[in-house]
This record gives sequence, structure tokens and C-alpha cells, in this order.
Amino acid sequence: MNISELLRWQYSGYEKFHRSRANLLIHILAVPMFLISIVALIMALFRQAWLSVAINLALLVIFVALQGLGHRREAHLPEPFTGAMNAIARIVLEQCITFPRFVISGGWWRALRRSQDTQAAATKVRS
Repeated sequence: MNISELLRWQYSGYEKFHRSRANLLIHILAVPMFLISIVALIMALFRQAWLSVAINLALLVIFVALQGLGHRREAHLPEPFTGAMNAIARIVLEQCITFPRFVISGGWWRALRRSQDTQAAATKVRS
């Protein structure tokens, strides 16, 4: 699957895998922090600031791990990775393109509102 096909596939099912309120809130915080860490990592590499390189690599791992925890709260778990390159490509594309596109298109906000509606309806049924 080439990058264009991967992006199309990733976005086509994105809303299905991002419905949990907790996961949506984690993503809206972790993805921008991931992007900032990538920029800081690139700058640190150019300056050969090795401590900053190490810190930013650690931050990238932390932000991806947080999103992984968020995905565990979803009714539909993400498709498993088929290998290391597939994992890297999917993670980088999600962070840099797919999630920002989801936010800009209004998908994140719609999903968040639906998660609130679902929670409110569930609370009324229990009352």
C-alpha cells in the first residue's frame, strides 16, 4: 500500500476508531505535543544537541503510548500493525496528516459531541 492509499484507508475508518471521549481528549492534547516534539527533535539534530535529541525521542514515545492507552478505551480497536515499517508509517501519518485533517474537518468535534450525547443518554437510562 502506497502512502496515498494508506492515508485514504486510515481516514476512511478514522471516526470508527475515535469515539471514546477519553481517547478524543488524549488525542487533542498528545498529537500537537507529538508534532512540537518532532520539530524540536529536528532542530536538536541540526544543532547536534544530543540531550535534546534524547529528550524529544522519549517525548515522542510517551505521546504515542498515551494515545495507545486512549485507543484501549475504544469499542473498536485499531487494526494491528503488519510490521515495523507499517507501524512507523501509520503512526507518523496519523500524527502529521490524518488527525489534523480529522480536527480541521470538524470530525473531532462531532465525535466529541456524540460521546457526550451517548454518555448523557446512558446516564438518563440508569437514573
